Amino acid sequence: MQLQLQPQVWDFNLCLTATYLILSLFISFTFALPSASLESMEMDASSADDGRIRTGTVWTATAHAFTAIVGSGILALPWSVAQLGWILGPFFLVFFAAVTYYIAILLCDCYRTPDPVKGRRNYTYMDAVRALLGPKHVLISGIMQYSMLWGIMIGFTITTAISTATIKRSACFHEKGANAKCKVSGNSYMLAFGALEILLSQFPNLEKVTFLSVISTLTSLAYALIALCLSIAKFSIQHEAKGTIKVAMAGEDLATSTKIWQVFQALGNIAFSYTYSMLLLEIQDTLKSPQAENKAMKRVTLYAIGGTALFYTSLGCMGYAAFGADVPGNYLTGFYKPLWLVDIANLAVIIHLIVGYQVFAQTIFAMNEKSLATRWQAHGSFFNKIYTVRLQCKQDYSFQFTPSRLLLRTGFVIFTTLVAMMFPFFNAILGLLGSISFWPLTVYFPLNMYMVQANIKRGDSTWIMFQVLSLLCLVVSLVSVIGSVAGMLEHLKHAQLFHINL
Repeated sequence: MQLQLQPQVWDFNLCLTATYLILSLFISFTFALPSASLESMEMDASSADDGRIRTGTVWTATAHAFTAIVGSGILALPWSVAQLGWILGPFFLVFFAAVTYYIAILLCDCYRTPDPVKGRRNYTYMDAVRALLGPKHVLISGIMQYSMLWGIMIGFTITTAISTATIKRSACFHEKGANAKCKVSGNSYMLAFGALEILLSQFPNLEKVTFLSVISTLTSLAYALIALCLSIAKFSIQHEAKGTIKVAMAGEDLATSTKIWQVFQALGNIAFSYTYSMLLLEIQDTLKSPQAENKAMKRVTLYAIGGTALFYTSLGCMGYAAFGADVPGNYLTGFYKPLWLVDIANLAVIIHLIVGYQVFAQTIFAMNEKSLATRWQAHGSFFNKIYTVRLQCKQDYSFQFTPSRLLLRTGFVIFTTLVAMMFPFFNAILGLLGSISFWPLTVYFPLNMYMVQANIKRGDSTWIMFQVLSLLCLVVSLVSVIGSVAGMLEHLKHAQLFHINL
Protein backbone atom coordinates (compact mmCIF):
# COMPACT_ATOMS: atom_id res chain seq x y z
CA MET A 1 0.00 0.00 0.00
CA GLN A 2 1.34 3.40 -0.97
CA LEU A 3 0.72 6.49 1.10
CA GLN A 4 0.16 9.60 -1.00
CA LEU A 5 0.57 12.96 0.58
CA GLN A 6 -1.67 15.67 -0.83
CA PRO A 7 -0.54 19.31 -0.80
CA GLN A 8 -2.13 21.14 2.04
CA VAL A 9 -4.25 24.17 1.24
CA TRP A 10 -4.77 26.66 4.02
CA ASP A 11 -8.22 27.13 5.48
CA PHE A 12 -8.24 30.91 5.15
CA ASN A 13 -11.39 31.56 7.12
CA LEU A 14 -9.90 29.66 10.05
CA CYS A 15 -6.56 31.47 9.70
CA LEU A 16 -8.19 34.89 9.62
CA THR A 17 -10.37 34.09 12.61
CA ALA A 18 -7.39 32.85 14.58
CA THR A 19 -5.40 35.95 13.64
CA TYR A 20 -8.23 38.19 14.80
CA LEU A 21 -8.50 36.41 18.15
CA ILE A 22 -4.72 36.49 18.71
CA LEU A 23 -4.55 40.21 17.96
CA SER A 24 -7.54 40.82 20.22
CA LEU A 25 -5.81 39.20 23.17
CA PHE A 26 -2.52 40.89 22.35
CA ILE A 27 -3.98 44.39 22.16
CA SER A 28 -6.08 43.90 25.27
CA PHE A 29 -2.99 43.14 27.32
CA THR A 30 -0.91 45.79 25.55
CA PHE A 31 -3.50 48.41 26.47
CA ALA A 32 -3.64 47.03 29.96
CA LEU A 33 -0.13 47.70 31.13
CA PRO A 34 0.34 47.46 34.86
CA SER A 35 0.35 50.80 36.61
CA ALA A 36 3.97 50.29 37.69
CA SER A 37 5.04 49.94 34.04
CA LEU A 38 3.23 53.12 33.09
CA GLU A 39 4.90 55.02 35.88
CA SER A 40 8.35 53.82 34.81
CA MET A 41 7.64 54.86 31.22
CA GLU A 42 6.66 58.33 32.37
CA MET A 43 9.81 58.62 34.47
CA ASP A 44 11.94 57.73 31.42
CA ALA A 45 10.14 60.23 29.21
CA SER A 46 10.87 63.92 29.32
CA SER A 47 8.35 66.66 29.89
CA ALA A 48 8.46 69.22 27.08
CA ASP A 49 8.03 72.99 27.23
CA ASP A 50 4.29 72.61 26.62
CA GLY A 51 3.87 70.18 29.53
CA ARG A 52 3.22 67.16 27.30
CA ILE A 53 5.27 64.02 27.87
CA ARG A 54 6.90 62.69 24.71
CA THR A 55 8.74 59.38 24.49
CA GLY A 56 9.89 59.28 20.86
CA THR A 57 13.52 58.85 19.77
CA VAL A 58 15.31 59.01 16.42
CA TRP A 59 14.79 55.28 15.99
CA THR A 60 11.09 55.22 16.83
CA ALA A 61 10.56 58.19 14.51
CA THR A 62 12.52 56.38 11.79
CA ALA A 63 10.17 53.42 12.17
CA HIS A 64 7.17 55.74 11.75
CA ALA A 65 8.82 57.37 8.73
CA PHE A 66 9.59 54.02 7.07
CA THR A 67 5.99 52.98 7.60
CA ALA A 68 4.73 56.26 6.13
CA ILE A 69 6.95 55.96 3.04
CA VAL A 70 6.99 52.25 2.27
CA GLY A 71 3.54 51.04 1.36
CA SER A 72 1.75 49.27 -1.42
CA GLY A 73 3.50 51.52 -3.95
CA ILE A 74 6.69 49.49 -3.81
CA LEU A 75 4.92 46.59 -5.53
CA ALA A 76 4.22 48.77 -8.58
CA LEU A 77 7.74 50.17 -9.01
CA PRO A 78 9.05 47.51 -11.46
CA TRP A 79 5.95 48.14 -13.60
CA SER A 80 6.63 51.88 -13.43
CA VAL A 81 10.26 51.44 -14.52
CA ALA A 82 9.05 49.28 -17.41
CA GLN A 83 6.91 52.14 -18.71
CA LEU A 84 9.80 54.62 -18.55
CA GLY A 85 12.68 52.46 -19.81
CA TRP A 86 16.22 51.97 -18.60
CA ILE A 87 17.22 55.65 -18.69
CA LEU A 88 14.22 57.57 -17.35
CA GLY A 89 13.08 54.84 -14.96
CA PRO A 90 16.17 54.77 -12.70
CA PHE A 91 16.62 58.52 -13.15
CA PHE A 92 13.19 59.36 -11.75
CA LEU A 93 13.62 56.88 -8.89
CA VAL A 94 16.71 58.80 -7.80
CA PHE A 95 15.34 62.24 -8.72
CA PHE A 96 12.17 61.97 -6.66
CA ALA A 97 14.13 60.57 -3.73
CA ALA A 98 16.49 63.57 -3.84
CA VAL A 99 13.66 66.08 -4.22
CA THR A 100 11.63 64.55 -1.39
CA TYR A 101 14.65 64.41 0.91
CA TYR A 102 15.73 67.99 0.22
CA ILE A 103 12.27 69.47 0.79
CA ALA A 104 11.66 67.25 3.82
CA ILE A 105 14.75 68.56 5.64
CA LEU A 106 13.50 72.10 4.96
CA LEU A 107 10.13 71.16 6.42
CA CYS A 108 11.85 69.88 9.58
CA ASP A 109 12.74 73.50 10.38
CA CYS A 110 9.06 74.47 10.30
CA TYR A 111 8.08 72.42 13.37
CA ARG A 112 8.79 75.44 15.57
CA THR A 113 8.10 79.06 14.64
CA PRO A 114 9.50 81.62 14.34
CA ASP A 115 12.72 80.08 15.68
CA PRO A 116 13.31 76.48 14.45
CA VAL A 117 14.85 75.43 17.80
CA LYS A 118 13.13 77.43 20.54
CA GLY A 119 9.97 78.71 18.87
CA ARG A 120 6.36 77.68 19.42
CA ARG A 121 5.50 74.13 18.39
CA ASN A 122 3.37 73.33 15.35
CA TYR A 123 1.91 69.96 16.28
CA THR A 124 0.58 69.11 12.81
CA TYR A 125 1.12 69.95 9.16
CA MET A 126 -1.98 72.15 9.24
CA ASP A 127 -0.69 74.02 12.31
CA ALA A 128 2.51 74.85 10.42
CA VAL A 129 0.53 76.06 7.41
CA ARG A 130 -1.61 78.25 9.68
CA ALA A 131 1.40 79.72 11.49
CA LEU A 132 3.53 80.42 8.41
CA LEU A 133 1.15 80.91 5.47
CA GLY A 134 -1.99 82.15 7.19
CA PRO A 135 -5.52 80.82 7.75
CA LYS A 136 -6.60 81.04 4.08
CA HIS A 137 -4.27 78.17 3.17
CA VAL A 138 -5.33 75.90 6.02
CA LEU A 139 -8.55 74.64 4.45
CA ILE A 140 -6.93 73.74 1.13
CA SER A 141 -3.93 72.01 2.72
CA GLY A 142 -6.16 70.22 5.22
CA ILE A 143 -8.47 68.83 2.54
CA MET A 144 -5.49 67.65 0.48
CA GLN A 145 -3.61 66.17 3.43
CA TYR A 146 -6.46 64.21 4.95
CA SER A 147 -7.88 63.13 1.60
CA MET A 148 -4.43 61.78 0.83
CA LEU A 149 -4.19 59.93 4.15
CA TRP A 150 -7.65 58.47 3.66
CA GLY A 151 -6.77 57.42 0.12
CA ILE A 152 -3.71 55.57 1.43
CA MET A 153 -5.93 53.74 3.89
CA ILE A 154 -8.16 52.67 1.01
CA GLY A 155 -5.11 51.53 -0.96
CA PHE A 156 -3.84 49.51 2.01
CA THR A 157 -7.21 47.76 2.27
CA ILE A 158 -7.21 46.82 -1.41
CA THR A 159 -3.60 45.65 -1.45
CA THR A 160 -4.10 43.49 1.63
CA ALA A 161 -7.01 41.73 -0.06
CA ILE A 162 -4.95 41.23 -3.25
CA SER A 163 -2.01 39.79 -1.34
CA THR A 164 -4.24 37.45 0.69
CA ALA A 165 -6.07 36.30 -2.43
CA THR A 166 -2.71 35.74 -4.15
CA ILE A 167 -1.66 33.34 -1.41
CA LYS A 168 -4.86 31.36 -1.79
CA ARG A 169 -4.62 31.32 -5.58
CA SER A 170 -0.99 30.14 -5.52
CA ALA A 171 -2.01 27.32 -3.20
CA CYS A 172 -4.75 26.41 -5.69
CA PHE A 173 -2.23 26.33 -8.55
CA HIS A 174 0.10 24.19 -6.46
CA GLU A 175 -2.68 21.68 -5.80
CA LYS A 176 -4.47 21.63 -9.18
CA GLY A 177 -1.75 22.61 -11.63
CA ALA A 178 -0.57 25.80 -13.32
CA ASN A 179 -3.42 25.74 -15.89
CA ALA A 180 -6.19 25.42 -13.32
CA LYS A 181 -8.90 28.07 -13.08
CA CYS A 182 -8.47 29.51 -9.61
CA LYS A 183 -10.84 32.41 -9.19
CA VAL A 184 -10.68 34.30 -5.91
CA SER A 185 -12.85 37.08 -4.54
CA GLY A 186 -11.27 39.55 -2.13
CA ASN A 187 -14.40 40.81 -0.37
CA SER A 188 -14.12 38.50 2.63
CA TYR A 189 -10.47 39.49 3.08
CA MET A 190 -11.36 43.17 3.01
CA LEU A 191 -13.99 42.59 5.68
CA ALA A 192 -11.49 40.69 7.83
CA PHE A 193 -8.96 43.49 7.33
CA GLY A 194 -11.55 46.07 8.38
CA ALA A 195 -12.35 44.07 11.52
CA LEU A 196 -8.67 44.00 12.50
CA GLU A 197 -8.33 47.74 11.92
CA ILE A 198 -11.35 48.46 14.10
CA LEU A 199 -9.51 46.68 16.88
CA LEU A 200 -6.18 48.41 16.26
CA SER A 201 -7.84 51.81 15.95
CA GLN A 202 -8.52 51.81 19.67
CA PHE A 203 -4.91 52.74 20.41
CA PRO A 204 -5.14 56.33 21.67
CA ASN A 205 -2.53 58.11 19.49
CA LEU A 206 0.47 57.83 17.19
CA GLU A 207 3.02 57.42 19.99
CA LYS A 208 1.17 54.37 21.30
CA VAL A 209 1.50 52.51 17.99
CA THR A 210 5.30 52.70 17.80
CA PHE A 211 5.62 48.93 18.12
CA LEU A 212 3.28 48.59 15.12
CA SER A 213 5.60 50.82 13.08
CA VAL A 214 8.56 48.66 14.05
CA ILE A 215 6.71 45.54 12.89
CA SER A 216 5.70 47.35 9.70
CA THR A 217 9.31 48.34 8.98
CA LEU A 218 10.65 44.82 9.54
CA THR A 219 7.98 43.17 7.38
CA SER A 220 8.47 45.73 4.58
CA LEU A 221 12.19 44.94 4.56
CA ALA A 222 11.31 41.25 4.50
CA TYR A 223 9.06 41.28 1.43
CA ALA A 224 11.28 43.79 -0.40
CA LEU A 225 14.31 41.54 0.13
CA ILE A 226 12.37 38.44 -0.96
CA ALA A 227 11.12 40.21 -4.11
CA LEU A 228 14.65 41.37 -4.85
CA CYS A 229 16.08 37.87 -4.36
CA LEU A 230 13.40 36.37 -6.62
CA SER A 231 14.26 38.96 -9.27
CA ILE A 232 17.97 38.16 -9.04
CA ALA A 233 17.23 34.44 -9.30
CA LYS A 234 15.02 34.90 -12.37
CA PHE A 235 17.59 37.21 -13.95
CA SER A 236 20.43 34.74 -13.36
CA ILE A 237 18.47 31.93 -15.04
CA GLN A 238 17.70 33.86 -18.23
CA HIS A 239 21.30 35.22 -18.46
CA GLU A 240 20.22 38.54 -19.94
CA ALA A 241 18.63 41.78 -18.86
CA LYS A 242 15.27 42.39 -20.46
CA GLY A 243 13.87 45.79 -21.27
CA THR A 244 14.85 48.74 -23.42
CA ILE A 245 16.12 52.28 -23.05
CA LYS A 246 13.10 53.57 -24.97
CA VAL A 247 10.02 55.00 -23.31
CA ALA A 248 6.48 53.60 -23.71
CA MET A 249 7.56 50.22 -25.11
CA ALA A 250 5.74 48.05 -22.56
CA GLY A 251 2.78 46.19 -24.00
CA GLU A 252 3.19 45.47 -27.71
CA ASP A 253 -0.55 45.07 -28.30
CA LEU A 254 -1.48 48.38 -26.69
CA ALA A 255 -2.39 51.54 -28.57
CA THR A 256 0.16 54.34 -28.60
CA SER A 257 -2.13 56.60 -26.59
CA THR A 258 -2.51 53.93 -23.90
CA LYS A 259 1.28 53.57 -23.66
CA ILE A 260 1.62 57.32 -23.19
CA TRP A 261 -1.03 57.35 -20.44
CA GLN A 262 0.84 54.54 -18.70
CA VAL A 263 4.08 56.52 -18.83
CA PHE A 264 2.31 59.44 -17.14
CA GLN A 265 0.79 57.07 -14.61
CA ALA A 266 4.22 55.57 -13.86
CA LEU A 267 5.52 59.05 -12.99
CA GLY A 268 2.75 59.37 -10.43
CA ASN A 269 3.54 55.96 -8.95
CA ILE A 270 7.22 56.86 -8.44
CA ALA A 271 6.46 60.34 -7.10
CA PHE A 272 3.96 58.95 -4.61
CA SER A 273 6.31 56.20 -3.47
CA TYR A 274 8.51 58.65 -1.53
CA THR A 275 5.80 60.96 -0.22
CA TYR A 276 5.69 61.41 3.54
CA SER A 277 5.77 65.16 4.10
CA MET A 278 2.11 65.14 5.09
CA LEU A 279 3.08 63.10 8.18
CA LEU A 280 6.55 64.50 8.85
CA LEU A 281 5.57 67.11 11.42
CA GLU A 282 3.18 64.73 13.17
CA ILE A 283 6.06 62.25 13.52
CA GLN A 284 8.42 65.01 14.62
CA ASP A 285 5.96 65.92 17.36
CA THR A 286 6.57 62.52 19.00
CA LEU A 287 10.29 63.27 19.64
CA LYS A 288 11.18 63.89 23.24
CA SER A 289 13.10 66.92 24.51
CA PRO A 290 15.69 68.33 25.22
CA GLN A 291 17.18 67.30 21.87
CA ALA A 292 16.61 69.77 19.02
CA GLU A 293 13.69 68.25 17.16
CA ASN A 294 14.66 69.64 13.76
CA LYS A 295 18.16 68.13 13.88
CA ALA A 296 16.84 64.77 15.05
CA MET A 297 14.15 64.74 12.37
CA LYS A 298 16.69 65.49 9.66
CA ARG A 299 18.56 62.34 10.71
CA VAL A 300 15.29 60.43 10.60
CA THR A 301 14.61 61.73 7.10
CA LEU A 302 18.08 60.72 5.90
CA TYR A 303 17.73 57.20 7.27
CA ALA A 304 14.17 56.71 6.00
CA ILE A 305 14.42 58.17 2.49
CA GLY A 306 17.98 56.93 1.97
CA GLY A 307 17.01 53.38 2.93
CA THR A 308 13.84 53.34 0.85
CA ALA A 309 15.62 54.83 -2.17
CA LEU A 310 18.15 51.99 -2.05
CA PHE A 311 15.40 49.36 -1.93
CA TYR A 312 13.22 51.10 -4.50
CA THR A 313 16.00 51.49 -7.05
CA SER A 314 17.24 47.94 -6.58
CA LEU A 315 13.81 46.34 -6.78
CA GLY A 316 12.55 48.54 -9.60
CA CYS A 317 15.58 47.92 -11.80
CA MET A 318 15.99 44.21 -11.02
CA GLY A 319 12.28 43.62 -11.53
CA TYR A 320 12.43 45.25 -14.94
CA ALA A 321 15.57 43.31 -15.85
CA ALA A 322 13.86 40.05 -14.87
CA PHE A 323 10.46 40.54 -16.57
CA GLY A 324 11.00 43.29 -19.11
CA ALA A 325 7.79 44.66 -20.59
CA ASP A 326 5.78 41.80 -19.07
CA VAL A 327 6.29 42.87 -15.46
CA PRO A 328 2.96 42.77 -13.56
CA GLY A 329 1.45 45.78 -11.82
CA ASN A 330 1.50 44.00 -8.45
CA TYR A 331 5.01 42.58 -8.63
CA LEU A 332 4.60 39.53 -6.40
CA THR A 333 1.79 38.17 -8.59
CA GLY A 334 4.45 37.41 -11.21
CA PHE A 335 5.98 34.61 -9.12
CA TYR A 336 4.55 31.19 -8.30
CA LYS A 337 7.69 29.26 -7.33
CA PRO A 338 9.05 28.60 -4.81
CA LEU A 339 5.56 28.64 -3.39
CA TRP A 340 6.59 28.86 0.24
CA LEU A 341 8.84 31.87 -0.33
CA VAL A 342 6.25 33.77 -2.37
CA ASP A 343 3.67 33.06 0.32
CA ILE A 344 6.03 34.40 3.00
CA ALA A 345 6.51 37.58 0.96
CA ASN A 346 2.77 38.05 0.54
CA LEU A 347 2.22 37.32 4.22
CA ALA A 348 4.81 39.98 5.07
CA VAL A 349 2.94 42.43 2.83
CA ILE A 350 -0.29 41.62 4.64
CA ILE A 351 1.22 42.14 8.09
CA HIS A 352 2.94 45.34 6.95
CA LEU A 353 -0.30 46.81 5.65
CA ILE A 354 -2.36 45.72 8.65
CA VAL A 355 -0.08 47.43 11.17
CA GLY A 356 1.05 50.31 8.92
CA TYR A 357 -2.55 51.37 8.33
CA GLN A 358 -2.66 52.86 11.81
CA VAL A 359 0.14 55.39 11.21
CA PHE A 360 -2.13 57.12 8.70
CA ALA A 361 -5.37 56.44 10.54
CA GLN A 362 -4.19 57.82 13.88
CA THR A 363 -3.46 61.20 12.27
CA ILE A 364 -7.00 61.40 10.90
CA PHE A 365 -8.48 60.24 14.20
CA ALA A 366 -6.58 62.91 16.14
CA MET A 367 -7.75 65.68 13.81
CA ASN A 368 -11.37 64.53 13.79
CA GLU A 369 -11.63 64.11 17.55
CA LYS A 370 -9.91 67.43 18.29
CA SER A 371 -12.16 69.27 15.84
CA LEU A 372 -15.37 67.68 17.10
CA ALA A 373 -14.42 68.19 20.74
CA THR A 374 -13.88 71.90 20.03
CA ARG A 375 -17.19 72.27 18.22
CA TRP A 376 -19.22 70.30 20.78
CA GLN A 377 -17.70 71.42 24.05
CA ALA A 378 -21.08 70.99 25.79
CA HIS A 379 -20.77 67.25 25.13
CA GLY A 380 -17.19 67.04 26.34
CA SER A 381 -17.81 63.82 28.24
CA PHE A 382 -18.44 62.02 24.96
CA PHE A 383 -15.00 63.05 23.65
CA ASN A 384 -12.90 63.39 26.77
CA LYS A 385 -14.32 61.19 29.55
CA ILE A 386 -12.19 58.09 29.95
CA TYR A 387 -13.86 54.86 31.02
CA THR A 388 -11.72 52.19 32.61
CA VAL A 389 -12.38 48.44 32.60
CA ARG A 390 -10.22 46.62 35.13
CA LEU A 391 -9.19 42.99 34.90
CA GLN A 392 -8.25 41.28 38.14
CA CYS A 393 -5.48 38.76 37.52
CA LYS A 394 -2.11 38.22 39.16
CA GLN A 395 -1.48 41.84 38.26
CA ASP A 396 -3.90 44.71 37.95
CA TYR A 397 -4.65 45.30 34.25
CA SER A 398 -6.93 47.96 32.87
CA PHE A 399 -8.43 48.88 29.52
CA GLN A 400 -9.24 52.55 28.89
CA PHE A 401 -11.49 54.00 26.18
CA THR A 402 -13.64 56.99 25.35
CA PRO A 403 -17.09 56.78 23.67
CA SER A 404 -15.88 58.89 20.75
CA ARG A 405 -12.88 56.66 20.13
CA LEU A 406 -14.99 53.54 20.25
CA LEU A 407 -17.84 54.76 18.03
CA LEU A 408 -16.35 57.32 15.64
CA ARG A 409 -13.22 55.38 14.80
CA THR A 410 -15.19 52.19 14.26
CA GLY A 411 -17.58 53.97 11.93
CA PHE A 412 -14.76 55.57 9.96
CA VAL A 413 -12.93 52.26 9.44
CA ILE A 414 -16.16 50.59 8.31
CA PHE A 415 -16.82 53.36 5.79
CA THR A 416 -13.23 53.17 4.48
CA THR A 417 -13.54 49.41 4.01
CA LEU A 418 -16.79 49.74 2.07
CA VAL A 419 -15.26 52.32 -0.26
CA ALA A 420 -12.27 50.01 -0.89
CA MET A 421 -14.62 47.16 -1.75
CA MET A 422 -16.44 49.32 -4.26
CA PHE A 423 -13.31 50.52 -6.12
CA PRO A 424 -10.83 47.63 -6.20
CA PHE A 425 -8.32 48.80 -8.84
CA PHE A 426 -4.69 49.11 -7.90
CA ASN A 427 -2.17 50.92 -10.11
CA ALA A 428 -4.57 53.65 -11.20
CA ILE A 429 -5.32 54.53 -7.57
CA LEU A 430 -1.63 54.72 -6.73
CA GLY A 431 -0.92 57.00 -9.66
CA LEU A 432 -3.83 59.29 -8.90
CA LEU A 433 -2.88 59.57 -5.24
CA GLY A 434 0.68 60.40 -6.18
CA SER A 435 -0.24 62.98 -8.77
CA ILE A 436 -2.73 64.72 -6.48
CA SER A 437 -0.53 64.84 -3.41
CA PHE A 438 3.03 65.18 -4.64
CA TRP A 439 3.17 68.80 -5.76
CA PRO A 440 0.97 70.56 -3.19
CA LEU A 441 1.89 68.59 -0.06
CA THR A 442 5.48 67.60 -0.80
CA VAL A 443 6.64 70.65 -2.77
CA TYR A 444 4.45 73.77 -2.80
CA PHE A 445 3.41 74.15 0.84
CA PRO A 446 6.75 73.04 2.38
CA LEU A 447 8.80 75.33 0.13
CA ASN A 448 6.57 78.32 0.82
CA MET A 449 6.54 77.64 4.56
CA TYR A 450 10.33 77.44 4.62
CA MET A 451 10.69 80.68 2.66
CA VAL A 452 8.61 82.46 5.30
CA GLN A 453 10.46 80.75 8.14
CA ALA A 454 13.93 81.55 6.71
CA ASN A 455 12.85 85.02 5.53
CA ILE A 456 13.86 84.35 1.92
CA LYS A 457 13.08 87.40 -0.19
CA ARG A 458 11.37 87.34 -3.55
CA GLY A 459 13.99 87.45 -6.33
CA ASP A 460 16.82 85.91 -4.29
CA SER A 461 18.78 83.09 -5.87
CA THR A 462 17.27 80.61 -3.40
CA TRP A 463 13.78 81.89 -4.23
CA ILE A 464 14.43 81.42 -7.95
CA MET A 465 15.75 77.88 -7.38
CA PHE A 466 12.64 77.02 -5.35
CA GLN A 467 10.35 78.34 -8.10
CA VAL A 468 12.11 76.30 -10.78
CA LEU A 469 11.93 73.17 -8.62
CA SER A 470 8.27 73.79 -7.86
CA LEU A 471 7.45 74.31 -11.54
CA LEU A 472 9.19 71.08 -12.58
CA CYS A 473 7.30 69.10 -9.95
CA LEU A 474 4.02 70.76 -10.96
CA VAL A 475 4.51 69.58 -14.54
CA VAL A 476 5.17 66.04 -13.33
CA SER A 477 2.03 66.16 -11.18
CA LEU A 478 -0.14 67.42 -14.04
CA VAL A 479 0.97 64.78 -16.54
CA SER A 480 0.61 62.04 -13.94
CA VAL A 481 -2.96 63.23 -13.25
CA ILE A 482 -3.74 62.80 -16.94
CA GLY A 483 -2.24 59.32 -16.98
CA SER A 484 -3.96 58.27 -13.79
CA VAL A 485 -7.38 59.45 -14.95
CA ALA A 486 -6.90 57.63 -18.28
CA GLY A 487 -5.86 54.50 -16.39
CA MET A 488 -8.88 54.67 -14.10
CA LEU A 489 -11.24 55.09 -17.07
CA GLU A 490 -9.69 52.03 -18.71
CA HIS A 491 -10.09 50.01 -15.52
CA LEU A 492 -13.70 51.10 -15.16
CA LYS A 493 -14.52 49.39 -18.48
CA HIS A 494 -13.80 46.02 -16.89
CA ALA A 495 -14.34 46.77 -13.19
CA GLN A 496 -17.21 45.47 -11.11
CA LEU A 497 -18.38 46.87 -7.84
CA PHE A 498 -17.39 44.74 -4.84
CA HIS A 499 -15.25 42.41 -6.95
CA ILE A 500 -11.46 42.05 -7.31
CA ASN A 501 -9.98 40.54 -10.44
CA LEU A 502 -6.41 39.30 -10.03
